[in-house]
Amino acid sequence: MAFFSLLVRCGSFSAAARDQGISTPAASKRLAQMEARLGVQLLHRTTRRIGLTPEGEVYLAQARRILADIDEMEQLVSSSASAPKGLLRVNATLGFGRSQIAPLISSFVKRHPEVQVQLQLTVNPPPLSDDAFDVCIRFGEPPDARVIARRIASNRRLICAAPAYLERHGTPQVPADLMQHNCIGIRQGDEAYGVWRLTSAERTEAVKVRGSLSTNDGEIAVNWALAGHGILVRAQWDIAKYLRSGRLRQVLENWQTPPADIHAVYPQRLQSATRVRAFVDFMVAAFSVAEPPQ
Repeated sequence: MAFFSLLVRCGSFSAAARDQGISTPAASKRLAQMEARLGVQLLHRTTRRIGLTPEGEVYLAQARRILADIDEMEQLVSSSASAPKGLLRVNATLGFGRSQIAPLISSFVKRHPEVQVQLQLTVNPPPLSDDAFDVCIRFGEPPDARVIARRIASNRRLICAAPAYLERHGTPQVPADLMQHNCIGIRQGDEAYGVWRLTSAERTEAVKVRGSLSTNDGEIAVNWALAGHGILVRAQWDIAKYLRSGRLRQVLENWQTPPADIHAVYPQRLQSATRVRAFVDFMVAAFSVAEPPQ
């Protein structure tokens, strides 16, 4: 399983062979023996690259999970259980992952050099039932009680627009005014697209908004708002510097959007994993002294 995982990660027999200190034919033979024993083909082979068959995808996913469990078992029963080590798979959203999580991972692995981190950035968070990641950085409350969620930073979604747009089209005073404005849409996650839910005191309004621009990338949406194309709802961590500089202006300040606190989410079975505990503790500590970017 470890060899197959390495082979897929390297992308070629020659690279995997170099890593293992064996010849390329020996690496090819090892895979052939695996496939013969299983009775299925795990990889498509060409002269330049390899690709997973459907059976190979299943084998790889389960192999990675089993290898992670074995690594965790060894840590739990060994005297070095307090020293984080092994593979840590982290998922985060595109913009926040690039700007905030990636730099912190750089600092984390310097402190814990025996941990190997795989960071994958996606537009939408993976289903919590998937076993593709050990820790997911998510916005808002996680919907699944079978996972552990630890808040690493407070966060709000704010309604904003460029001053130039508000000067041309006016500033909305109540949520219903948004229906007369060009609102920039962001298609992310399972949230109802095109419906903004706003709360003031005990009153909640769901406003169906529309506009000429929409995207699944939050950074693009912010740039459109900066260019004066319309009104945007975006996380405080993504727009704080523009609010401070005046390039964006908050509107409907007395109305709140749904919770958007930032959580580190991980399966209950990994709550005792030292690499997971160390990483989540590191995130909490780092964000406890941080503020939305200047």
